[in-house]
Amino acid sequence: MQFSVKHNNLPSSEDEILNIIGKYFSDTQPQILLGRGDDCALVQFDRPMAVSSDLFLENIHFRSSYFEPEEIGHKSLAVNLSDIAACGAKPIGFTLSLGLPTDTETSWLDKFFQGMADLANKHKVSLIGGDLSRADHILVDITIFGEIPGASCFLPRGGSMPGDALFVIGQIGLAHVGLQVLERFGREGIADWPQATRAHLLPKPHVNPGLVLSRAAFNARPPALMDISDGILSDLPRLLGMSGELGTGNNYAGMLGAKLTINSEDLHPELLRWSHSQHKNPIITALIGGEDYALLGTCAPDLLPTLQAAIPELLVIGKVTDEAKITCNDEEIGFNGFDHFARDFNIDS
Repeated sequence: MQFSVKHNNLPSSEDEILNIIGKYFSDTQPQILLGRGDDCALVQFDRPMAVSSDLFLENIHFRSSYFEPEEIGHKSLAVNLSDIAACGAKPIGFTLSLGLPTDTETSWLDKFFQGMADLANKHKVSLIGGDLSRADHILVDITIFGEIPGASCFLPRGGSMPGDALFVIGQIGLAHVGLQVLERFGREGIADWPQATRAHLLPKPHVNPGLVLSRAAFNARPPALMDISDGILSDLPRLLGMSGELGTGNNYAGMLGAKLTINSEDLHPELLRWSHSQHKNPIITALIGGEDYALLGTCAPDLLPTLQAAIPELLVIGKVTDEAKITCNDEEIGFNGFDHFARDFNIDS
């Protein structure tokens, strides 16, 4: 496939784009026996492998009107790293399939790959292959894989029990505020809401805490874990098996619930300021917020002190109950976080 040349700032061919990729990514992991350039990569694993895929689509997951190219590169990889973190895995490599409009400039590609490579290098994860194509809008499709310390250390969503502590690692609801700010004010809103917009544009995957939680499973019942991509109100029922997604793999499926206790002082000041300016309850803002990419988990009560000592940012937000309902601050709540296929979802809700 050839890209047509309109002026000197456009790549002239697929090979030119591949050369740009080569400037930013190297195949340096010992598990990668053969990296990019052949029909397949050759990867050797001595331990169980976790695999995840995510799409990152223009006008669905991001808008070019307020995302810089390097932020698109960063976030498209960050959301995949977050999935790996949520399983307690060590990220090793990823593939990238990229659909680009024909007017994509070389300078855009440089910035995009720089943002992605900076995050990849930070976590020592290698780009080992992928595909390129024309597209009407920017399309980023990443498949990522990572190593699990041992079969018993994979951290699934299921396995919670009544009495378990419920915790989060990372800010909740802040990225949702950032999205609303950017939708309303564009990049001009960054000056007044720097942390909220950064949480949306440049999310932080919690890879190291995920590895700590995984190691805790060597000598104890493993924590249950997932990342928050659709908001606590949608993701907590999935963690507890209330949504039916866990099937029969969870002995308590359909029997668990949660009692949340979330105080305003647990929330970011920008979330509080935004909620008050919009005359909204900040607790609800935190619960419905999607794209947090925080970690949401449960653990046995006797494991909690060890985890808190090892992960200072871990925040206890409640406990698992044996009633199939969720309450927050003693009020029962429903499940209405983000859903790609919900026809009536509004980002201002």
